[in-house]
Amino acid sequence: MTPGLPMPVPAPGLPARVRIHEVGARDGLQNEQTVIPTEIKAEFVRRLAAAGLDTVEATSFVHPKWVPQLADAERLFPAVRDLAPEVRLPVLVPNERGLDRALTLGADRIAVFGSATESFAKANLNRTVDEALATFAPVVARAKEAGAHVRGYLSMCFGDPWEGPVPVPQVVRVCRALLDQGCDELSLGDTIGVATPGHVTALLTALNEAGVPTDVLGVHFHDTYGQALANTLAALQHGVTTVDASTGGLGGCPYAKSATGNLATEDLVWMLRGLGIETGVDLERLTATSVWMAERLGRPSPSRTVRALSASLGSPDSLDSHKE
Repeated sequence: MTPGLPMPVPAPGLPARVRIHEVGARDGLQNEQTVIPTEIKAEFVRRLAAAGLDTVEATSFVHPKWVPQLADAERLFPAVRDLAPEVRLPVLVPNERGLDRALTLGADRIAVFGSATESFAKANLNRTVDEALATFAPVVARAKEAGAHVRGYLSMCFGDPWEGPVPVPQVVRVCRALLDQGCDELSLGDTIGVATPGHVTALLTALNEAGVPTDVLGVHFHDTYGQALANTLAALQHGVTTVDASTGGLGGCPYAKSATGNLATEDLVWMLRGLGIETGVDLERLTATSVWMAERLGRPSPSRTVRALSASLGSPDSLDSHKE
């Protein structure tokens, strides 16, 4: 069989298509200690789009003091803005000032980032959960008034490094609050990678029972304990059709030291192709992009699929149909 083409064997009860919300250019790179040139980041976004990803989170309009890697948002976003509207280019904003910066540059997909736990809200946002929600309210309202789509990220939905397992009702309360503020979509984050499939199903069921429909939910798993794909499959079986992933498995969390990389987009695409689920992604081209970025970061990709495909298909140049 040709490498990169697993035999599709559909399983009952799964969606026909999944939208991958690619976070590698923002969440994946934000923790890198060496500042990556804006031109490389822009090329990364373009290569991701060329591989067929129709949602690529571009950057974050946070204060440079907190995330120095993303201090170039005002230069990066204009460098890739021409990809829209064919490619969605969400950006993260922490407050109204960040929203102003994003809207000025023409961003039309905004994300806010909250926490299901008090400890992480304090570590990441220096606020309580409810204080953070109060900060988001005018951001969401103004973004909606400007015609933007708003995504609400919620971290620590399954476990917290300080508080341990997170009670399902606690997560449901904050999700319901974000939705009531006007968020169009919610992303459920397993920030330290401790979720298991039963826990995923329990949370999704509880959210439905609280009036949160499945079609506004996305999942964002980290692979700390090797559970990200199993958890994704549980979410798909529940009807979720939006999955966050990071090319090459890049990323972590600067405020949760036990958080390892995100679910690798290539590993996700391999599983989805094997299940006969459409994504629109060219796996070989995406793998080439991961190899290209890994070379610039000076270390190999942690993605098993990237390692296997790059070994079986040859050199990065032979993988890459999008030349520099």
